[in-house]
Amino acid sequence: MRGRSIPALAADPRFQEIPRERVSDRVAQELLRLIATGDLAPGERLPGERQLAEMMNVSRVSVRAALQQLKARSVVQAVQGGGTRVVAAADELESALATLVRANPSNLRDLMELRASLEVWAARRAAERASPEQRAEIDRCLRVMQDPQRPPKHKAEDDLTFHLAIAKATGSAVYLHLMSVLSDILEEMFSYHRYALYARPEDDRTFLDDHARIAAAIAEADGPAAARAMETHLRHVQARYREEGGAEQPALNASHA
Repeated sequence: MRGRSIPALAADPRFQEIPRERVSDRVAQELLRLIATGDLAPGERLPGERQLAEMMNVSRVSVRAALQQLKARSVVQAVQGGGTRVVAAADELESALATLVRANPSNLRDLMELRASLEVWAARRAAERASPEQRAEIDRCLRVMQDPQRPPKHKAEDDLTFHLAIAKATGSAVYLHLMSVLSDILEEMFSYHRYALYARPEDDRTFLDDHARIAAAIAEADGPAAARAMETHLRHVQARYREEGGAEQPALNASHA
């Protein structure tokens, strides 16, 4: 007996053809997931293409194409001298804020006050929720800052890296993305702090002592102590603003050797 042929099924618009996804698209989606969950923090440098390819078990070509996608969406950006860092998709907001601060430098004091409230919360939260690896990263950032052989041109960069490590340790994707909105103007703010407000050699000791107390409280999982240490540090900075005349002419966009 001959088998009967199976009639062609009528098209059903509810079911769509599943597109074949390129490996580079999957890599981009995975990186976006890590950014959205806070596992990759704004300002954080990504591993190199070769290392990413090995860890994700894909080709370097796929990694390169994925990074190009994310650069086009302003989620990551190339770093001068090589590499890629996370910036998140907040460029338009950041640009408006940076313009506001540069148009009226006294706005920098307002930003400092807002940052104080946010970072006191972040220090407490990091102390309460950081993983052992995140506590170790904060300690590593502190040791870099304390290294007497570290060239002075890295002081602002190291300061920002320390605070971003705390931000990541909060485990809050919302806070990380708030930091991403502020990322570029924070770089300029930290440069102003480290090369203008804290320009004297004796200032470095106060600055490093403040950060050491913050790191120690987070290492000990002492939320109230971490909040107090961060508040003390930021009060020191705010006091220096007042000494400098309320930051009427902050040295933004300055380059330092």
